[in-house]
Amino acid sequence: MRGKSVLLRIDINSPVDERTLRLVDGSKIRSSVPTVRELMDRCAKTVILAHQGRPGDYDFIPLTEHAAFLTQYLGRRVKYVDDLFGRNAMNAIEGLSDCECILLKNVREFPEEQENRAPEEHARSELVKALAPMFDLFVNDAFASSHRSHASLVGFTAVLPSAAGRLMEGEVKTLTRVFHEPERPSTFIFGGTKFVDALPVMEKLAERPTVDNIVIAGLAGYSFLWILGKKIGTQTERLAKKDITPEIADRAKRLFQTYGAKIHLPVDGAIGIDGVRKEFALEKLPDDAGVMDIGTQSIDGFNRIVMLSKTVFLSGPPGVFEKEEFCKGTFEMLKAITESEAFSCMGGGHSSAAANKFGVRDKISYVSTGGGALERLMLGKEMPVVEALRASAKKF
Repeated sequence: MRGKSVLLRIDINSPVDERTLRLVDGSKIRSSVPTVRELMDRCAKTVILAHQGRPGDYDFIPLTEHAAFLTQYLGRRVKYVDDLFGRNAMNAIEGLSDCECILLKNVREFPEEQENRAPEEHARSELVKALAPMFDLFVNDAFASSHRSHASLVGFTAVLPSAAGRLMEGEVKTLTRVFHEPERPSTFIFGGTKFVDALPVMEKLAERPTVDNIVIAGLAGYSFLWILGKKIGTQTERLAKKDITPEIADRAKRLFQTYGAKIHLPVDGAIGIDGVRKEFALEKLPDDAGVMDIGTQSIDGFNRIVMLSKTVFLSGPPGVFEKEEFCKGTFEMLKAITESEAFSCMGGGHSSAAANKFGVRDKISYVSTGGGALERLMLGKEMPVVEALRASAKKF
């Protein structure tokens, strides 16, 4: 790599404090460090493209702080250049020495960046036509964006020899194994809030013979119970039925009728009464209950399944873990996952935040950076960035 110029696309899109507009957390930035470090160690002239937020949103901010985080994690300077492909950017790229690294301006400042186009179409964009001639190699390490066909993600693969970065490689290999060839018994746990988002994934997983258990907790679990005619309390019901159409309800019922033996739902719930956690069996929940966490019976039942598993995947916390009185379900389940002998995998920002809060993130076998990309891979759908890399490999 010495003497070679490398354009590296990473995904360091991070949570931003709406009040201060400062980054809340640098964990996603840290996940890109191995690839950046390897390129710098091998003395490439490395130029990074990345995005933050969307135009018009409060978190659409410059990448100055991201460059500072990269510098901190690498122990080597990553200079921020507030330009994409204008004179300042070109001068900075041309002025790079071996082993040096710069980060260019938020790539979503380019108006055509988020257009959904084929690699060949994006290759004709101003961004790709200006930058591509400056480089010998394109490396894509933006797994969390690999379900998108945006200019900086797929356009360069049509005109430059291209490679997957270490994060991309690890994510695709590990997640493909977890979703398609898990060691059994395998257990897939879904928490979080939106049942309608989890349903297509649960449908796809349920029909696979390699999937033994699907545990549904959080609001998603209580939404499923409501569809099946169970009592969940009117406050929970109001939240549950927001996105549930008759078609969604019919699909859920069919799923339970066909694969009910694989599906495990809460049998009790925790609510707050005068600021104190109280647990009730479903049939004994107060009429106006707003369930905030799974109860002890559900926790014990789910954890027995976890302890017998060889593969465990978690997406979304089982309760409102941010509140002290409702973190029990999330804490106890994470504890069981890390104490089991299973290969454990976790996806989604809230799951990672919970694992960080309870100090167990490093005990999880694999933590994915993907959200939409993770879901697409779970469903077995084509990943535009991966397909673009495959096409580039054949071409070059």
